[in-house]
Amino acid sequence: MFIMLGVALLCPEASAQKQYDPGASDTEIKIGNLMPYSGAGSAYSVIGKTEAAYFEMINKKGGIGGRKINFISYDHAYSPPKAVEQIRKLVESDEVLLTFNILGTAHNAAVQKYLNAKKIPQLFVGSGAERWNDPAHFPWTMGWQPSYQAEGRIYGRYVAQTVSDAKVAILWQNDDSGRDYVKGFVEGLGGKIEPALKLSYEITDPTIDPQISQLKASGANVFFDVASPKFAAQAIRKTGELQWRPMHVLNNISTSVAAVLRPAGVDNAKGLISTAYLKDPLDPAWSGDEGYLHWIAFMNEYMPGADKADSNIVYGYSVAQTLVEVLRMCGDNLSRENVMKQAASLKDLKLDMLLPGITINTSAADFSPIKEEQLIRFDGEKWERLGPDAATIR
Repeated sequence: MFIMLGVALLCPEASAQKQYDPGASDTEIKIGNLMPYSGAGSAYSVIGKTEAAYFEMINKKGGIGGRKINFISYDHAYSPPKAVEQIRKLVESDEVLLTFNILGTAHNAAVQKYLNAKKIPQLFVGSGAERWNDPAHFPWTMGWQPSYQAEGRIYGRYVAQTVSDAKVAILWQNDDSGRDYVKGFVEGLGGKIEPALKLSYEITDPTIDPQISQLKASGANVFFDVASPKFAAQAIRKTGELQWRPMHVLNNISTSVAAVLRPAGVDNAKGLISTAYLKDPLDPAWSGDEGYLHWIAFMNEYMPGADKADSNIVYGYSVAQTLVEVLRMCGDNLSRENVMKQAASLKDLKLDMLLPGITINTSAADFSPIKEEQLIRFDGEKWERLGPDAATIR
């Protein structure tokens, strides 16, 4: 699949001489993206579609200086080898200025060294693995969402504090993202609890039903479910079928009501524990919130008919909003070096759909923009926040 949009970018007037690297000019900025429009990760494809719609909105609002973003988004089919093939096309054929929000841990890992060797920004990676926050070794790679390890520590601490007789079972995706989650979770347990059983799955597996049956048989009363949307839905549905009712802790990347919980059965999902850093569109608490109203207006005009219960849309909107701010800060210096400099200079940036109190901050030594999350519980219809405040996760 291929998406290409021309979008006028909002940039301030610049007094300095214009400076461009390949992919930028007086009239154009080329942004490269890879999404799983097919394959096991296709539930995430709406993120790329949302980003395309967001840039379309920026275009229709006029922009400044006549520049347009050409957003070029290819399908990597949730396959790392395919990601390598497509990233070479974006760099060597399309000559993009930067890559943006490539989706997937293994997929970004497969192209990280190549992009850094070429000195092309790998900006706002669509994964929370620790390896994206390593400016000393990979100065052209920056994450966006909270760290998986840090998120795992939140869950581990919560279990250690609230379940006195915890017996823990863990399902995890066999890649760096799964390992990061499990590492953080075990750290959060603080040595007080040793997991009874840990089972992995491959993204190419057709089902994880056998693993869920084994995990139930362990006698665990806490289930840490580290899964991407397709497999998270399977796990939630299967625990319901087996009448296994542990404290079910689900990673943030699979909390979409539309893409995961409804297909799994909301009755099966009731009571799930997770974390959030973005507003839940189903929560009536945001009905009068200014940022939420901006998001609703965007949805109504640029994504009519899309399911507002899909938190992946909120994610796509928010990361695109961040990129537009970085490019605005670049002014007329649209060199790759300046793109990274501005991305590493974000201070207390507020976005429409970030939870209150959470802002984006980066520096030359800190490539982890979002550092807070809040524990949430699914009540059968929507996610409810546990407590008034988000927790710092570093």
